[in-house]
Amino acid sequence: MATRDEIVAFLAAEFPQTKCRVLSVGRGGARVSHAIGKDELRPGGTVSGPVLMAVADVALYVAVLGEIGIVPLAVTTSLTINFLRKPVADQDIVAVCRLMKVGRSLAVGEVHLYSGASDSPVAHVVGTYAIPPTRPAG
Repeated sequence: MATRDEIVAFLAAEFPQTKCRVLSVGRGGARVSHAIGKDELRPGGTVSGPVLMAVADVALYVAVLGEIGIVPLAVTTSLTINFLRKPVADQDIVAVCRLMKVGRSLAVGEVHLYSGASDSPVAHVVGTYAIPPTRPAG
């Protein structure tokens, strides 16, 4: 298992481009947020789909690392998103991830994305991460 501080340090070193902030991690889940700026908006003044998917993916990655420790080569193998409603253009996106199953080679989780402090999700995401073997094959 990895702590919030360990994951924050890892992300800062390995993914300095991310704008996501880790709010919490543990108990099979994670919460992250992403401040929305004008560069993340699409025509019509809504948050772009790729930004929402990225926030969900980071939340899932953080939750997985919280369970299995810092394993840099754990990678996304599947990510499915359902857009439910338009996010507010000037509110942070908050991702709440809950892992559904963590096995030896795969982890599956779901993420609800919220716009600001709204109780209604703007998107629902289900994703799978591949977990590399802990020892060399052979």
